[in-house]
This record gives sequence, structure tokens and C-alpha cells, in this order.
Amino acid sequence: MEKINVGVIGATGMVGQNYVRLLENHPWFDVAYVAASPKSAGKSYEEAVRGKWQMASDPPKKVRDLIVGDANDINQAVGKCDLIFSALEMEKEKIKQLESEYAKSDLPVFSNASANRNFDNIPMLIPEINSNHIDIIPQQKKANGWSKGFIVVKPNCSLQSYMAPVYALVKAGYEVKRMIITTMQAVSGAGYPGVPSLDMIDNIVPFISGEEEKSEIEPQKIMGKISDEKIVNDTSIKISAHCNRVPVVDGHTACVSLEFGQNKPSLEEIKKIWNEFSSEPQKLNLPFAPKKPIIYREEPNRPQPRKDRDSDKAMTATVGRLRGCKVFDIRFVCLSHNTVRGAAGGGILNAELLKAKGYI
Repeated sequence: MEKINVGVIGATGMVGQNYVRLLENHPWFDVAYVAASPKSAGKSYEEAVRGKWQMASDPPKKVRDLIVGDANDINQAVGKCDLIFSALEMEKEKIKQLESEYAKSDLPVFSNASANRNFDNIPMLIPEINSNHIDIIPQQKKANGWSKGFIVVKPNCSLQSYMAPVYALVKAGYEVKRMIITTMQAVSGAGYPGVPSLDMIDNIVPFISGEEEKSEIEPQKIMGKISDEKIVNDTSIKISAHCNRVPVVDGHTACVSLEFGQNKPSLEEIKKIWNEFSSEPQKLNLPFAPKKPIIYREEPNRPQPRKDRDSDKAMTATVGRLRGCKVFDIRFVCLSHNTVRGAAGGGILNAELLKAKGYI
């Protein structure tokens, strides 16, 4: 199969670097264009990331010699690539404008930024949960006068560990009424250079700007329905979130307490639901889809970031410590890789879904 040329804008940052790393040897996509700030524009990619490359392996050979474009100049991308992965780090209004301009120029945009997440005609995808939300894209194109371009976003990285386990229970017929979530989020989620070392070593920071609000609001859109040509949020699940930055490099962990409606599953049934859960990406056999979207660990001290974040291409949610709760009904611990599943890998999976469904 002939590969699709893709571009990465914001390519020199942490998320952009992960896109470049993960797309090396991808069976469907080939990185043909990279762009960043005007400061990096005009340099080779290798030169632009020198001294700030944070991946475990060197930049892919094919990308090293690409000349970095100016992400603000959409015309530089036109003709070089057929879709855009957006890892932009700038003011929200500027990101909204730029991503819309790329879409207007017939380039589908798969964004990691939060700027466009709240529009009711832009799908915010976790493909195992709401792949049907892509049905709103024709309406999005019509509303904006776009031809081939569109925008798809992924949710905040802190949601990735617990949303699939919760959705699996809802899909099985068990109403979820309330959740209390305490996240322990890795420092890589803050980018590079990120949180100062003196703030993190021997310490926990119990505040991440905007994270608690996103953790409480974004699940409502993911669990929502398309009605009257827009995505209508599901506000039936009440969520209270506590978000903390912890001295872990990669892997966001969440402790979840959950209350069901009248119908309550047993602990063994919950494990069975999680272990058997599969969805559209697995059905389509998408390259970045985990074979098992949810892995349950029986050990009393799992999941752990170092031991579990890389499971199944670092694209799965690992769950453990399921037990009863003296306030709600159940409690459990879950983990996902924040810079893969929660960032670049999630964006790539979104693009794979749209290609498999004929939108690209």
C-alpha cells in the first residue's frame, strides 16, 4: 500500500518528537514535513532538536535532514503532506486559528491541543469509546465551508487510563452515577523543560493548571451522543477530580472510586467485562490499536508506571486493585502511558481510524 505523506507541526516539542519517533516505519503514514516556531524554521530537523531531543533513540534518519518549516505558514505544508498531526504549544486562540487554516487548506488535522476540544461539531476521540463521533465530520465541513480538511482532537492525557474501564462497564449495561478520581501524573506531561527539578525531586505538586476541570468535563463529551447535527454532552456521570504531579517520568496513574446506579455488578463480573472488552480499533485491526484495550493485573501492587506503561505498544490501559468501597461501590487503580496513548500514539490511532473509515 502506498503510504500517506503526513506533517507534524510543533515537531520539536515533546509531543512532536514522539510523533516523529512513533511514525518511523509506520505501515500507512510517512513523515514528509515537519514544522515548528520561526526560531526553528529553516534548520534541519536534526539541528532544530539538538540539545533538546528527549526520546530514547536518535531521530529517525529519514526525518533528520528535513528542513523545518514555519508552523504559522500553512502554504509551506500544502503539497508536501496529506494530513497534519498538530502538537502546537502556543496561545489557545492562535492554535484555533492555525488548525482551522490548515483544515481550510484541505489538510485534515489531528490535534493534541485543547484549543478545539469544546466545539460541538469537532469529535474528541478515544476510538474504543466514541468512534461513531466521526459521523459529525460532514457537518463540521459544511459549517466551515471546508472541502477535504477537518479537525479531530484527542482528550486530555489524564483521561486515558480510566475512561476505557468506565466505558466498558457502561457498555455492559451498568449505570455509573458518580466518580472520585485522584491522578498521579508524570512529569513528561508538562513537556520539556517542564516542571523545575527542585519542584519535583522529593516532592509532589498537588496542582496542575486546568487538569481537574478537563478531567471533570471532557468525559461528558466523550460519552455524549450526536443529536441535531452536534455532539451533545452526557452530564449524567458526576466526576470530582484531584490532579497531582509526581516524580515519575512517564505514565499517568489514577485512583478511582465509582458508584453505580441500581444495578451493581460483582467484582468478578467487572474483571470479566474488562478482560473481554474489545472495540472498533481492534475490529479494524488498526496498526496502533492495542490487542487488549484493558489489561487487568491480579497482583496486589499493580499497575506500576515502570512495569506497566509500555504494555501492548504503550497503548493499553492497565487496571488493578479492584475492590469494594466503603463510600461508593468499587475502587480501582489504572495506568496509561501519557506521552504515547495519552498524546502522540492516541493521535496516530485517531488518524488510522479516519483512514480506515474512508475520511482520508
